[in-house]
Amino acid sequence: MILNVSGRTDIVAFYSKWFIKRLEEGYVDVRNPFNPKLVSRISFNDVDAIVFCTKNPLPIIDYLPNIKIPIIFHITLTPYKKDLEPNVIPKGKIIDGIKKISEIIGIDNVYVRYDPIIINDKYTCLYHIKAFDNLCKLLDGYVKHIIISFVDDYKNVRYHKDILKIKELKDTDYQMIGENFSNSAKKHNMTVQTCCEEHNLKEYGFIKRDCIDAEMMYKLTGKTNFTIWKERPCHCVSMVDIGAYNTCNHLCKYCYANYDERKVKENILKHDVNSSLLIGFLEKDDIIKPRKN
Repeated sequence: MILNVSGRTDIVAFYSKWFIKRLEEGYVDVRNPFNPKLVSRISFNDVDAIVFCTKNPLPIIDYLPNIKIPIIFHITLTPYKKDLEPNVIPKGKIIDGIKKISEIIGIDNVYVRYDPIIINDKYTCLYHIKAFDNLCKLLDGYVKHIIISFVDDYKNVRYHKDILKIKELKDTDYQMIGENFSNSAKKHNMTVQTCCEEHNLKEYGFIKRDCIDAEMMYKLTGKTNFTIWKERPCHCVSMVDIGAYNTCNHLCKYCYANYDERKVKENILKHDVNSSLLIGFLEKDDIIKPRKN
């Protein structure tokens, strides 16, 4: 089993102490987002690898040497300001965190995600080209691979359309981004790919690959019994997400995992570091089922 920690929220940024406590206890409970009374109980003895997905890796760095399960980090680093990312920490601190993690777990296990790319009057193609080049320069020697994507039409994106003011990309925009990003990555000994995009930019030097594939997991764990994620139009391996939607306090205006900021605030208040669940506690009528894969 591969744990995704997490696509539904930023556990590393806001709930690292809870995660480490669950690791020490040996198990974690996860509510089914579509059937909340159904709870999956996951034993860490069944976990082959952990994929940490975060915008702020700092809270978990000191714990990493004591985590004996193989680890990969996907760290999202974008060039946006507080208008789009109200509670994301300063980007220089994130870069420092990436460097420390690379030194701890190795450069091959750290991936940076420059996503999503949003184009508007403020964040233009030229703005992104300069930001990406600077990012590659700062991370040269600490990161080998960067993953990008373009903003999707999520509920939260539509709700914040007057803030985002997204412009549709033209073919010339994709070409500008493709050529310049590829050149910047190559200049700093990196490769770059898109994540599940119709415009994969391969013609401009991007590599075509999946974000977390079976080959990567084999190198990390030595195992080959991983299934493909059927819910997605790619060949990434299947992962078990232990997060919960509407619980991330970054409150990014383009986020897919938050779609009700009022609910986010309510859920955060229900978090207890001593609970086996990320939000709230187990209830008498919950149905708890062990999950093995």
